[in-house]
Amino acid sequence: MIANEVLAKFKEIYGEDGDIRVYFAPGRVNLIGEHTDYNGGHVFPCALTIGTYMAARKRNDRKLRFYSMNFEDLGVVESSLDAFTPDPDGLWINYPMGVMWAFEGRGMKLEQGLDIALFGNIPNGSGLSSSASLEVVTGYMLKDLYGFDVTNQDLALIGQYSENNYNGCNCGIMDQFASAMGKKDHAIFLDTATLSFEYAPVILDSAKIVVTNSMVKHSLVTSAYNDRRNESAQALKDLQTVVDIKTLGDLTEEEFEAHKDAIKDEVARKRGKHAVYENQRTIKAVKALKDNDLATFGKLMNASHVSLRDDYETSCPEVDVLVDEAWKISGVIGSRITGGGFGGCTVSIVKDEAVEEFKEKLTAAYQEKVGKTPEFYVVSIGDGPSIAFLN
Repeated sequence: MIANEVLAKFKEIYGEDGDIRVYFAPGRVNLIGEHTDYNGGHVFPCALTIGTYMAARKRNDRKLRFYSMNFEDLGVVESSLDAFTPDPDGLWINYPMGVMWAFEGRGMKLEQGLDIALFGNIPNGSGLSSSASLEVVTGYMLKDLYGFDVTNQDLALIGQYSENNYNGCNCGIMDQFASAMGKKDHAIFLDTATLSFEYAPVILDSAKIVVTNSMVKHSLVTSAYNDRRNESAQALKDLQTVVDIKTLGDLTEEEFEAHKDAIKDEVARKRGKHAVYENQRTIKAVKALKDNDLATFGKLMNASHVSLRDDYETSCPEVDVLVDEAWKISGVIGSRITGGGFGGCTVSIVKDEAVEEFKEKLTAAYQEKVGKTPEFYVVSIGDGPSIAFLN
């Protein structure tokens, strides 16, 4: 069990004394609804059974000590509750430090430091929200160890705030919300404008969710992610001169087409089109899933990828190869890029009898055309954060 391994590593590094607890928060995959979360639209993610495990213990001083089993070459990284400045080298500790900083900003003071050891089994740079998982597990740990009165939804908002304002990535709420609010065998149909949501059962009759890692790492902070957000904001600003809306998610496809000429910049117009059409695709996809119409759900996934490739331009040649090859296989119901983009993973719904063919054909084509070997994860939908071990 991974929690036991993390606990053992914690004791090896920091000693066995005191109240040591191990926490878990999941990563996520978004089935459809990409780059709509900061445009006032809907998203449809689900939490996974892979994520981040964190062992933690309070200290009697204000020192913070961090150790990651994923970056063992860094050893123990030390900081302090009196030193909330992001590490300029972008070390992973910026994520838990950012959450602590955000808690303190809300008046929840940390009077004692911490020893922390962690391990994540989300592939780094895969686009399955390892950063949100780390933020949520940190928040859940702080809530438990310090007795703070916060809900899991609060943890999502705190995680997003810290990533926006401490780490400098202008992400929306989806990733943290999916990690904090996950429910086994359900996806979350979330209206990001209001944070109203419902759990939708994901019943895939004789099919599996397969995530394929392109092995092209993405970094949202250093990528064009923030540019896309700014371009979408420009589209909204231009549209607001001719139509009374608060977000791009307020528009139907027909309304967008009627007013799109108000967006003077061609690039901003493409970004706005994606945000509007993707939001409507997501609404239609959830209805299709409720109607047990997987074929329509799959077609909407495919259309989502085309829009992300052509209008939002967040795909990349390697990911396009994976999607193009997946579409050639008869047992593939739908396939698309998932996550922030610029690398990372695809998500596909594949009939049970075609899963092995899917892996074999994509591996062969990807090796031939890209020169890399993809990784595959047949994923299960899991719950949100939890205490994995009480010492």
